[in-house]
Amino acid sequence: MSKLFIISGPSGAGEDSIINGVKKKFPIEMIITTSTREIREGESQGNPYYFISKEEFKNGIKNNKFFEWAEQDRGNYYGVTHDEIERIKKIKGFGLWKVDYKGVITLKKISPKIPAILINAPIEQLENRLRKRDASSDEFIKERLKYAKGWRENRDLFDFEVMNEDGKLEESIEKVAKIIKEYNI
Repeated sequence: MSKLFIISGPSGAGEDSIINGVKKKFPIEMIITTSTREIREGESQGNPYYFISKEEFKNGIKNNKFFEWAEQDRGNYYGVTHDEIERIKKIKGFGLWKVDYKGVITLKKISPKIPAILINAPIEQLENRLRKRDASSDEFIKERLKYAKGWRENRDLFDFEVMNEDGKLEESIEKVAKIIKEYNI
């Protein structure tokens, strides 16, 4: 029985839409990552990150406060604290940890028993969705599609794969809900 699930997929796969749909079926809490990046307009403490200084983060690393962490873009640190994992363990529902495939690689090394769900779609549909939602440059879209290869190349890390094809969002939500429910029986 697991209270915590990893959910991951390339840009355009529909993880957020599926998460929002599953939230209507079960009480779900999202793991909140701690970050040293600057807070942006519309964000607040705990939404979407816990924001702390680099000094605080580094002290947390020294004092083993992080379950996992990494230095990422522009020298910013991101990680999940042991306290955050404990918060999720105490909730009545389920915890979802949304990470990219690199995060799944790390998490499966640290805690291989956390079930991982891959949300995927055919590459043509990923491209079409990216073009519809973002008026981004062709270069940006090509970069996203190139990065999407990481999920395909690491499929074996995932315990489950749900294909979220065009016009089948509700079916995909049902499949993820079923995985969570059956895994917890």
